[in-house]
Amino acid sequence: MRSLLLFIRLTRPLFLAGTAVIYALGVGIAHYLGVPLNWGVYALGQAWVFLLQLSTQYLNEYYDSFADQENTNRTFITGGSDSLGEDKLPRRVALMAALTCLAFLASLTVLLIARANPSPTAYLIMVLAFLGSFFYSTPPVRLEATGYGELTTSFMIAFLLPSFAFQLQAGELNRLVAMSAFPLFALHMAMLLAFELPDYSNDLMFEKRTIMVRLGWATGMTLHNVMILSAFLLLLFAGAFGFPWFAMLAGLLSLPIGLFQFWQMRSIAHGAPANWNGLTIGAAALFISMAYFIAFAFWTN
Repeated sequence: MRSLLLFIRLTRPLFLAGTAVIYALGVGIAHYLGVPLNWGVYALGQAWVFLLQLSTQYLNEYYDSFADQENTNRTFITGGSDSLGEDKLPRRVALMAALTCLAFLASLTVLLIARANPSPTAYLIMVLAFLGSFFYSTPPVRLEATGYGELTTSFMIAFLLPSFAFQLQAGELNRLVAMSAFPLFALHMAMLLAFELPDYSNDLMFEKRTIMVRLGWATGMTLHNVMILSAFLLLLFAGAFGFPWFAMLAGLLSLPIGLFQFWQMRSIAHGAPANWNGLTIGAAALFISMAYFIAFAFWTN
């Protein structure tokens, strides 16, 4: 039973929930535009995304396990799952789980092609998503340790994921997907910066050159707040350029969380005691809440 609980913790179900919301956003836009939904394709596409995400998470745990064991600022969300190591799951469990997910992913890709007949753009998205996910923590590329991993990950989550979901249903792209993605990209970047702050000293020790390490903690904290402000400004600009008003207003419902997150980071920057769990949970809540509110608006209109 303990091994099962450790494996569930290794799987990070909360992260899967966030991905499901972003995928639902892409399909919700198709629904709003009157595209007849294929629920079988919806399920296959969501399963494909989950398998790719799980393989990435397991590989990340495998390659970062030694550094994570030395992390003294682990939070509920960041610093690894704390499922691998002495008296816990063997490190190879994460590798075998990743390889299993990749094997199922290959099989599901064949089934998805047969059932959904994806467009060339959807194929391109799948290839880019696979490359960005697989090489996020896998040597020799290891995007997470270059300072570019945050950019590629945010682009995949905010742009490629809803575009893929929309493509499978509609067979084309639509500007509403991009207009939704820009503010979400900014919030996802802010979220990753918040996630990296508790790990800053540990990343320095293991020479993991995340964007927070490359920028320095002071500049990284400022960029976090700039990204939050930019997200809400981008949402307002989208409304000015034809983004549905109901979706814009729905996205603005997350503003109180954004202001609280801004205040948390600013307080830490000015020397207040850091509540790392509060900071990281707030960052995740801000990103997921805006995605959920916008998705809900499209599904119900």
